Parts: sequence; C-alpha cells; structure tokens
Amino acid sequence: MTEAVEYDVVVLGGGPAGENIVDRTRAAGLSTALVESELVGGECSYWACVPSKALLRPALARSEARRVPGLAGAVQGPLDAEAVFAHRDYWTGDWKDDGQLDWLDSIGAHLYRGHGRLYGVRKVAVTSPEGEHHILAARHAVVVATGTRAVVPDLPGIAGARPWTSREATSARRVPGRLLIVGGSVVAAEMATAWQALGSRVTVLVRGSGLLPRMEPFAGELVAEALTEAGAVVRTGVEVEAVVRDGPAGPVTVVLEGGETLEGDELLMATGRAPRTEDIGLETVGLTPGDWIGVDEGCRVPGHDWLYAVGDVNHRALLTHQGKYQARIAGAAIAARAAGSPALDEGRWGAHAATADTAALPQAVFTDPEAAAVGLTLAEAERAGHRVRAVDYDLGKVSGAGLYADGYRGRARIVVDLDREVLLGATFVGPGAAELVHAATVAVVGEVPIGRLWHAVPSFPTISEVWLRLLEAYRG
Repeated sequence: MTEAVEYDVVVLGGGPAGENIVDRTRAAGLSTALVESELVGGECSYWACVPSKALLRPALARSEARRVPGLAGAVQGPLDAEAVFAHRDYWTGDWKDDGQLDWLDSIGAHLYRGHGRLYGVRKVAVTSPEGEHHILAARHAVVVATGTRAVVPDLPGIAGARPWTSREATSARRVPGRLLIVGGSVVAAEMATAWQALGSRVTVLVRGSGLLPRMEPFAGELVAEALTEAGAVVRTGVEVEAVVRDGPAGPVTVVLEGGETLEGDELLMATGRAPRTEDIGLETVGLTPGDWIGVDEGCRVPGHDWLYAVGDVNHRALLTHQGKYQARIAGAAIAARAAGSPALDEGRWGAHAATADTAALPQAVFTDPEAAAVGLTLAEAERAGHRVRAVDYDLGKVSGAGLYADGYRGRARIVVDLDREVLLGATFVGPGAAELVHAATVAVVGEVPIGRLWHAVPSFPTISEVWLRLLEAYRG
C-alpha cells in the first residue's frame, strides 16, 4: 500500500447521493475524494430512474394523445422502438460518464476509479481496475453511498435462466415477444407499462394481493386495470417455484405453485433490493458486511462520529430524491462539524435532520395512469395511532381532467389528522398525476392547516382543482 492521501471527506459511491455529498462538502470548502467502481452517476442515471422514464415517456404520451379529440387518429400506430431506444441511450449518455467527470473537475473534487473498502477508522482502501492500490484518509468524515443491487431469489433453475433485473429491463435493445415479470413493485409496474407499449405481451406475476403495495390500495388497482385493458395479464396471489430456460437463447418457463407453467421469451425478476455492503470493509469498523447501515436522523452511524451513510444503503427511503436530500442534510452536518459548530440543528425539521424520510416521503410512479403519493397512507396513519379521516374524490370529475383527456380516470385521497386539522398524506392516481404531488408535499411538510389551505385557490381549469373538491368534501 502507498502512503495515505489525506482529504477532509472521502465518499464511497458515486451515485446521486454520493454526488450530492461531494457537491455540498466542496461548496463548504472541504477537500473531497470520490471512490466509484462503475459509472459516476450511479444506478439512477444509467439503469433505473433516467432510462426507465425515457422508455416510459413515449408510452404515456401516446396513451394520453389517443384520448384527445382531433389527435387520437394520428397516434394509433405502434411505437418506433428503435427511436425510443435511441432516446433512452441519449439520456444515459450511451452509458458513459464523461459529463459527470467534467462536473467533478469543475468543482475540484478528486475521483478514484476502483473498488473502495473501509480500512479502519477514517480510512478507505481503493483498488483500481489496473491493480493499483491507494489509501485515503479522511480528516472529518467518510460517507458510504454504495446503494443497492437487485435481489434475485434462489429458485431452482434461476441461474441458468439468466433473468433480467432492473438493469437489463432498462437497457435492453430488443423487444421480447413475451415478457414475464415477477413482482408487484414500482419496477414491475413501470416496466410492464413500458414493454407492453413497446410491443411485448406482458404477464405480471404478483405474490401479494396487488401492485404497488406501499401505496393506497386503489393506486395498484387502477394501474392493474389499465395494464389489463392494454393487453397485459396481471395475476395476484401466485408463487413462483422454479424456472427453466430452453438452451442459451430459448424460451424461459416459469413453474408456479401447484405445477402450472407459463412460457416467455424473457423473465424480469422485480423482487426487491439488497444493500451493496458485502465487500466494503464494514467488519473493520465493527459493522456487519451485507447489512443495511443504520443511521440517526442526520445520517451519521451511531457510535462512529466520523462515519455517515446516505441513500439506499441506509434503508430509510429507497428513492433517488430522498438519497439526494439525505446527502444535503449530511453534507451540511459534516460542514458544520468541520467548522467547529458547537451545536447542530437536529430536531424535527431541523437543518441537520432528514425528517422528510419518515414524515413526508414523496414518490411518483410513471405507469399509465401515473400514481403519486406523499406522507402516510390511511392504514399507516391509523397504525401510528393518529385520529384521521380519509377524503376521496374522483379525479375524472374535475373539469381540468376532462379537458386533459376524454374518459379520464383517476382518484385522489387526502388523509387528515382530525386533532390538528393538517394533512398527514395524499395520493393521486391518473394521467399527469405525478405533477400534483409536490403541492401535497409542501402542505404535509409545512403542516399547513386545512383552514389556510382553503385560501390556496387552484387555477381553473386545471387538474389541481381537485384540491378544492377535496377540501369541500372534508368541510361538507
């Protein structure tokens, strides 16, 4: 090993969370090193959020256009798959990170390409692809931002079946004739939407009772209805017992509990995520390799005043925007401690507390229809002991929705804390609904009283007028 190179901060993992830590610490004047073994920009930029939305946007735009009078007849043909793939490739930079490297150079951060491992307190060992070794020492903080990987269950025959994970589903260059999807998560629902629109015959196999189980039940129900109408098959309450692949390029067969078999050309396993912590040296600082890294509200690891974990790896909220939010919170805390600040603002909604992870977590699912939510569902609020009331409204009855598309179908719900008369959560499902969720996020974070929200007048005729209808329904 070479002599240690010192930095104020060393960041292990260059996805969105890691990049935001680098950005915040450099803005505070701290020297920062970033260690990344793959592409700077991470899973989101190359195999998740960005390519999936590039695949989905043409599908959603065509679906909505087909419900607009005067336009519907012009968009009845199939999608141009090659053009869709080219659009996706553009947004992923053809899986090159040159632009991210230029940005790192512009802010004066140092990149180490290679596999990084904790090497005891405040140290990281890096092995480059060429076999070079470096030791990086951190004066103030080491931040783990290594993210997650797809979990493929250990089923009989699964290895030989070579299933897709989210990476293959977002980067494939050929439309499979028949696509089997196992799972009911966001990945399953979005990829079913995208590949069905691109021409695959999609079958979704859900072990649970429905799609999108972390949202209000009606969200998954509306998405499943739309997928079915588009030609997909959605089956719930089914268990996969084995997988068989017929030769290197042959069809894949899924064996269900009870012996029923289904055949497809590709199989996507959308069955969860696991932390990328199995080989990053956690054992050298008393933590368990392969585990999620527990953190406090400021994303610092308890018992390690120099160690932070941001993004998916801490299991607080497996969403890109929340990882970036955590990085902003942790970056501010690192900078404050490095400057000798005697006390940090770590209380609820404080500058150094990631309160939104648990109190106002927003999410948008780009299915057809879109589903978006923030805060607590009705069931979550009741389990937490709140005295609540759910108020629902048919989004299709809003004038703006009817003008947006003929036959607009959707639903909105707010969950009201009856003791304080503030929103604890909100859910919107329908075309264009993803753009509704930020207003709800502001209301939840700001704990805006219902009486004050009554004065937030929505523009007419927009879909946002659903806010007025929900408040009218609540007030009677």
